[in-house]
Amino acid sequence: MAGELEAFLKTLAKGELAPVYLLAGEEPLQLQEAGDALRSRARALGFTEREVLDVEPHFDWDSLARSGASLSLFASRRLIELRLPTGKPDRDGSAAIIEWCKAPAPDTVLLVSAMQWSKKHEGAWVKAIERIGVYVWLRAPRLDQLPDWIRARMRAQGFVPTDDAVALLALRAEGNLLAIAQEIDKLASEREGGPVDANDLESLDADNAVYDVFKLTDAAFSGDAPRALRILNGLRAEGEDVIPMLGWVLNQLDLALRLASAPDFAAAVRSEYGMWPARQKLFAGALKRAGRGNAHWRRCLAECARIDRMAKGREQDAGGKSTGDPWREMERLLVAIAQPRAAATLLAA
Repeated sequence: MAGELEAFLKTLAKGELAPVYLLAGEEPLQLQEAGDALRSRARALGFTEREVLDVEPHFDWDSLARSGASLSLFASRRLIELRLPTGKPDRDGSAAIIEWCKAPAPDTVLLVSAMQWSKKHEGAWVKAIERIGVYVWLRAPRLDQLPDWIRARMRAQGFVPTDDAVALLALRAEGNLLAIAQEIDKLASEREGGPVDANDLESLDADNAVYDVFKLTDAAFSGDAPRALRILNGLRAEGEDVIPMLGWVLNQLDLALRLASAPDFAAAVRSEYGMWPARQKLFAGALKRAGRGNAHWRRCLAECARIDRMAKGREQDAGGKSTGDPWREMERLLVAIAQPRAAATLLAA
């Protein structure tokens, strides 16, 4: 359950790395921290080259084999990251990963990461990775495990929280690990460690112009387009980049798509996703505004992918020049999320 990350971090410190890793899970914080730990360990062991392959629609799976066969520019060890957002490679992708596992490239570690995951994702390619490497399913702590997770996180920063402080933090962040971690980091930036109670947390200036991506998506999914745009402008003014925040926007859009496709919304948010009541209400309202079916959410996801390509300079015109303004398109996407009736106009332009 909640201990997969801790166990994985402990194994990294022992000896050489495995030839292939699969890190899968739907909790962005755990996926990020596991990936960062692996990258850090790889650098310490001399894997100084890194290549990233983003699996997008029409991805050329032959590029994985070509990356493995190519010679290192500096005769050094390499880390190849294969980012598989959906956790579902197509037939060619599954075959490519299986072939890689049959004969891993020398002096190379392949890291496959997936942001969507369940038992249904575990196919032949996953078994191939398990045979020669490491597969870690990073599951978020259950609601009943969350207080212990918060205490451990705060103690790692030197704090000794009271039970009411832990309860308040869990309630304020509605179980969102990234938001909780951000709150703890914010506390650490303003005071040294030591005892912390609910009054200490309440005394933090919650409206100190520190806009964050969680408030951004909450505003959009609650239907408040003006607030979402104000937060986006705040993030931009603080020097944030589009690409990092897109990961969380994509995560929430994918969750909306899955909830829209669920046969029983109430059962899904309670048993499958363990949502806090306030968050259940947020998504229920968003789905109601979007109407029946999941076409709206699929369209928003496609636009999110387009903005990602644009921000990376991969959205090009007929002449091969990068085109589009990712910030402007992000504004349009947020308004489309908040006001589904306007989506056809906003996302078609």
